[in-house]
Amino acid sequence: MFDSVKYYLDQNVHHSVAIPLRQAGIDVVTAYETRRCGFDDPDQLAYAAENGRVVVTYDQDYLVLHSTGIAHAGIAWAPATKYSIGELAELLETLHGVYTATDMKNHLEYL
Repeated sequence: MFDSVKYYLDQNVHHSVAIPLRQAGIDVVTAYETRRCGFDDPDQLAYAAENGRVVVTYDQDYLVLHSTGIAHAGIAWAPATKYSIGELAELLETLHGVYTATDMKNHLEYL
C-alpha cells in the first residue's frame, strides 16, 4: 500500500510554499492555517507526528530534536535563505515523489 508524504509547514516557512504543492495534489497544511504559530518546537513536532505529517522547517532546533531520538513523522530541513519559495516547493514535490510516509518516519532529510 502506498502511503504518500503529507507536509506540515512550520511557522518559519512562508505559507505560500503550500500553493504549488497543493496544485500538484500534495496534502499540506501550515502552522498559520492550523493556528499553531507560537507553539514551541517539541509541540509542533508532536502535532505533526500525531497527524502523520513531515515537518518542513528552517529551524535548526529540529535538528537537535531529531538527534535526541524523539519519534516523529519526518523532518525536511533547509537553510533559511538557500531556496526561493518556488525552489523549495519543487524540492518538496520531488521528496514527495521519492519517499513514502513510512520512509520518512523518524527520518531527517536535508534539503
